[in-house]
Amino acid sequence: MVSMKDISEACGVSIATVSKAINDHDDISVETKQRIREKARQMGYFPNSAAKALKTNRTHNLGVLYVDDAFSGLTHDYFANVLDSFKRKAEEFGYDMTFINNHIAGGTHMSYLEHCRYRSFDGVMIACIDFSAPEVIELLQSDIPVVTVDYVFNNHIAVVSDNVNGIRDLVEYIYKMGHRKIAYIHGGSTGSSAAVTQNRLFSFYKTTQELGLEIPDEYIREAAYRDTEQTALETEYLLGLPDPPTCIIYPDDFSAFGGINAIHENGMLIPDDISIAGYDGLRVVRHIRPVLTTIRQDTKAIGELSAEKLISLIDHPKTTLVEQTTIEGKLSIGNSVKDINDENKEFE
Repeated sequence: MVSMKDISEACGVSIATVSKAINDHDDISVETKQRIREKARQMGYFPNSAAKALKTNRTHNLGVLYVDDAFSGLTHDYFANVLDSFKRKAEEFGYDMTFINNHIAGGTHMSYLEHCRYRSFDGVMIACIDFSAPEVIELLQSDIPVVTVDYVFNNHIAVVSDNVNGIRDLVEYIYKMGHRKIAYIHGGSTGSSAAVTQNRLFSFYKTTQELGLEIPDEYIREAAYRDTEQTALETEYLLGLPDPPTCIIYPDDFSAFGGINAIHENGMLIPDDISIAGYDGLRVVRHIRPVLTTIRQDTKAIGELSAEKLISLIDHPKTTLVEQTTIEGKLSIGNSVKDINDENKEFE
């Protein structure tokens, strides 16, 4: 095993200088620090994490609490991308990432907070979970630095996607394309998705009201995020109404596939017979035909900023501002929403 002494002899410097370079001290030149670190890398040197933790009182390990209602794990495209960018940014600062759960080896049950203490996490990122659950509140109210994603909790840093303006931009575009009968199958209103759904539904009602639209109650349906079976059933319901909508907005791009299947099974074409739109901006929707109109969320920015904010809170707790940061999405126009302005004129 390569030691600091080996590196010092290879570089022609003292062991103390090697230690300062490895631990990023400021009292040696940048050039010397880079030269020593490069030599250490070439020689295969890795600092002893346990010894480093004892010395700095840091484990350089971040916990991630992520439990989605659909049990889709890392196949959940939105959160998978957020977590990937979070991990990459954390690694730039020398941090590892570990998922938090309720069990350890041997099947012993422990609370989320107990698991964090057990793993000695320096900080925690919480995303996609029921924030009203007692164990989650216990963790949020502890002294462990926490950043939340897509949820605002009192006195904590939050990084959220701009769901309000996202839905507004989507509805305004659909309206611009001539649609007045707009249905919305929104996501789950309880559990881990409640806050996101609440913001989107609020924005839908507010935007349609400002546009002078009266949306019938039967146009508002609910299906869990990523639930293609339920969105298929809700689509069937909407298509069977005496006065069906001309456009349907789905909870997310993935669940829209259920609606697409239902529409095709009814012998209808998109967008000729009915228009649709999604939400998230998944890569796959760029390759289906017709290309789905959607809101593309900036998962890279959300993940990176969450990591930066959390590490800043760990390193500089007294000078890191506790604030909510909103990350804007972008309207991605496909060809799943038909322009029916000319058709409307025919009926005027």
